[in-house]
Amino acid sequence: MKPVAFDEAETYEPEEGWRRVALAGSDRFSFEWFEKPPGHSSPMHDHENEQVCLCLSGELTVTTADDAVTLGPNDSVWLESNEAHRVENTGEERAVGLDVFAPGRSFDFWTDRD
Repeated sequence: MKPVAFDEAETYEPEEGWRRVALAGSDRFSFEWFEKPPGHSSPMHDHENEQVCLCLSGELTVTTADDAVTLGPNDSVWLESNEAHRVENTGEERAVGLDVFAPGRSFDFWTDRD
C-alpha cells in the first residue's frame, strides 16, 4: 500500500488558478485532482493516455473536435487515447475535478511541452 496525503502530494500549477495534484497511482493508471477558476480553459491537446474526467464540483465543459459536453457534480466523460480535447470551467464559481489516466502519467506532460 502507498498512501498519498493530499497536503503532501506533488502539485503543479500550469497557469494561475489552475492547480493539479497527483494522487495515488502507478504506471498503469494515475489520478490527478484539479481546480480551475471561472472561465479558465486548458489548451486543446491530446495524449496517448485514455482519460476519464469526473466533475466533483462546479461546471466543466469538455470539448473535442466533434462534440462538447457540460459536466455537473458527479458527471463524467471518457476520452479515447489521442482524442484532442480541452476542459473549461464554464460556470461562475471554482470547478474541481478528478482526471484518471491509463496508462498513468506524470506532470512531465505539461512541464515538457513546447
